[in-house]
Amino acid sequence: MSKLANDTRVFKINPAIDVQNVRFNNRYGFNLAGHLYLPLNFDDQQTYAAIVISGPFGAVKEQSSGLYAQTLAEQGFVTLAFDQSTTGESSGPVRNVASPDIFVEDFSAAVDFVGLQTFVDRDRIGAIGICGLGSHVLTAASVDIRIKAVATSVMYDMAESMWQGLNHSKTAQQRTAEKQLLAQQRWSDAENGHPAAGLHELPFDENNQPIQADQLFDETLPADADPVTTEFFNYYRGRAFHPRSVNSATAWTATTPLSYYNFPLQAHIDQISPRPVLIVTGEKAHSRYMAEDAYNRLKDHKELVIVPGATHTDLYDQLNLIPFDKFTSFFKTNL
Repeated sequence: MSKLANDTRVFKINPAIDVQNVRFNNRYGFNLAGHLYLPLNFDDQQTYAAIVISGPFGAVKEQSSGLYAQTLAEQGFVTLAFDQSTTGESSGPVRNVASPDIFVEDFSAAVDFVGLQTFVDRDRIGAIGICGLGSHVLTAASVDIRIKAVATSVMYDMAESMWQGLNHSKTAQQRTAEKQLLAQQRWSDAENGHPAAGLHELPFDENNQPIQADQLFDETLPADADPVTTEFFNYYRGRAFHPRSVNSATAWTATTPLSYYNFPLQAHIDQISPRPVLIVTGEKAHSRYMAEDAYNRLKDHKELVIVPGATHTDLYDQLNLIPFDKFTSFFKTNL
C-alpha cells in the first residue's frame, strides 16, 4: 500500500479523500491493481464497512469505478476501485483478455483484500459492478456469501450480449458466421504466436458477414454512427479518455467472445437471496432491459431504480443523475 502518485484519474478529484495505491492477487495468480479510498476523517483504529467496485467492461479504475469509489468514501465507506485481470495496471502476460470466470473471481479477490485490512469489518463488505461488470458481480455474489449486499449500475450481461446480440437481435446465421470467423482467428493467432485485437461484439455488413477491427473506436466518430456508438464514443474517446482503458485506446483480444459463448453469467443469481440487491439503470439506457431481466430473476430482497431521463453512459459519470443517495442508503442499511 502506497500513496497514489502520477494521478491520471479522469474525474474531479476530492483532495480531502486519501487514496492508496494497492496490489493484491486472485486465486489464479493475477496481480490486481487497485485504488483504496479511505473515508473522511479516517481513523485506522476504527472498523468500517467496505465496498469493492469495478467496471465498466473495458474501463479502468481511473474512470467510472473510481468516481463511484470516491463518492462513497465521502459517505463514510472504505472503497476499492480495481482493474480487472489483464487490463489497466493489473497483470497478465497477454493483455486485454476477458474471461467470465476470472473476472468474477476478481471481485472475490477484492473482497479478500479489503477483508484483510484491520480497519475493515469482514461482516460488512459489499460490491458494485458497473455496466458489463454488473453481470459479473451478481455472479460473484451468487456463491460468495461474504458479499453481504450487492448493487449494479446500468448492468450489462456480457455473455448474453455476445451470444444473442443487443436486444436479442443476432440470428442463427450470423452466429454461425461469427463462429467461423473466430475459428479462423484462432488459427491466425496460433500461427502468429500472439493474439490479435478485435471487437468483442461484432457488427454485420449487408451480406450478414461479421465486421472485424483492431480498435473499438477511431479518433473521429463516423458521420453515420448510431446513438449507442455515439454515446460510448463521447465517454471513452471524449470526456473520460484514458490511455490504459481498453475501450478508449484499443480492443479486447479478438477471440474474447469464445469464453462468453461457453460460460453464461448469472446462472444462479436467485441464490443471492436473502442478501439484498440494488439494480440501478437509466430510463433511456439501451441496456435497461438487461437490468430488468436480472431484477426479475432475483428473489427478495431486491430493489429496482430507474433513473428518469438517464442514458447508459450518463450513469458512468454524471453526478446530477447517478443516484448516489440511493447507493449510500442501500449500503448503510445493509452493511
